[in-house]
Amino acid sequence: MSLLDPLRERAGSLLFARVAGPDGPRNREKIHLSPGPRWFPPDSPIRRVHGDSSMFIGGLSALLMQSLHPVAMAAVAGHSGFRGDPWGRLQRTSTFLATTTYGTASSAEAACARVRGVHERIRGFTDEGIAYRASDPHLLEWVHVAEADSFLRAHQKYGARPLSIAECDTYVAQTARIAQALGVLEPPRSLSALKARIGDYRSELACTPAALETTRYLLLRPPIPVVALPFYGVLASNAVALLPPWASSELRFTRCERVEQWAVRPAGRAATGLIRWAMR
Repeated sequence: MSLLDPLRERAGSLLFARVAGPDGPRNREKIHLSPGPRWFPPDSPIRRVHGDSSMFIGGLSALLMQSLHPVAMAAVAGHSGFRGDPWGRLQRTSTFLATTTYGTASSAEAACARVRGVHERIRGFTDEGIAYRASDPHLLEWVHVAEADSFLRAHQKYGARPLSIAECDTYVAQTARIAQALGVLEPPRSLSALKARIGDYRSELACTPAALETTRYLLLRPPIPVVALPFYGVLASNAVALLPPWASSELRFTRCERVEQWAVRPAGRAATGLIRWAMR
């Protein structure tokens, strides 16, 4: 037993409690130990990506990217409760990802049905008077492609075992199964199709005041203890560095490739390595 093992276990427990919430241990046992067929086989690309600490950067980067769709942003700002209960939202999202990625097929289907039920009740208008509903397949697809792209790019830069090109295609195809269960009609099923679909949305994207407010809240005023702010700052700066140049430009982020290459990304690899060590 290493002298660092108690420290590792303590750090891992604290991180797991934050991400998974008070029901985390019970949910983990149910997700991983319940008998039955799964949607995805062991060591499949989606399991490798969603189980890696690179998701801490990929998830934050996905939120930044998703904020660029004005209608989707209006729905999030009006109904998600991310400000009033940000940790609760994170815990619900992480439980959903774990259930659909690792849980039984029946529990994955049930989780998607619950989310569809929530989406059906979310309706409203943007500040410009545009009607929206969270169950709109077009909005759902934007959320999906932004997530899949961000998660995958984070894994390729910071993951323990980056995927091959063929495995990247498999990952996109596997995430499409979840997207369809949530109501997306024709999600992309290859990496090239994913990139093309994001390009299709470019004409709809814009940095609204709500997007600016949300991204600055996530990056500059996160609801975490002061002692954790430097570590969070490393993750946040790498989430920005992970964005496509056009997205960071829309969100008015100033970037310097040299600083990212020699300072930001090495710090991000160290941070994700530390999380991986703590939560192995």
